[in-house]
Amino acid sequence: MLLRRPDILAAEHQLRSANASIGAARAAYFPRITLTVGLGSASSELSALLGAGTGLWSFAPQLVQPLFNAGSTKAKVKASMVDRDIAVARYEKGIQQAFAEVSNALTLRQTLVSQREAQEALVKSLDQTYRLYDARYKAGIDSYLGVLVAQRALFVAQQGLVTVRLAEQANLVTLYKVLGGGV
Repeated sequence: MLLRRPDILAAEHQLRSANASIGAARAAYFPRITLTVGLGSASSELSALLGAGTGLWSFAPQLVQPLFNAGSTKAKVKASMVDRDIAVARYEKGIQQAFAEVSNALTLRQTLVSQREAQEALVKSLDQTYRLYDARYKAGIDSYLGVLVAQRALFVAQQGLVTVRLAEQANLVTLYKVLGGGV
């Protein structure tokens, strides 16, 4: 799944490009052959230009052998190899970074699930406490202050639950992103 990440794909393409550059630099050691062919017609008079026997063609082969630039070519090959080594290092760094990001997101996910479950249990407990204080107030056993304190604690716990759920959803988005997004 990590291979779909844009940064990994970019590093892979740079690595392929660096490998191709080595081949291109090595090709400079070999002679180059060029062939030039020309076809047309020639005549000393404009009226006879398209007549029979005015055809003209030429063929010019050329061989270019690199003789005095061997040091330059060798340096270009070495530079291409260094570029490839840099691209390999960037590719490996990108993969390591991707694994670290996924690991961090998954670890945070487990932590947030545990926090949410604990916060839900707290909200449930404080809701029962609030109902008990409310029932005691209605029965005339306690003052309304106990109901207000229990209600405030319940609201604070509910806000905490909303915060944990928000962090959990943000973590899902991060996890989706670090895994390379959708198909």
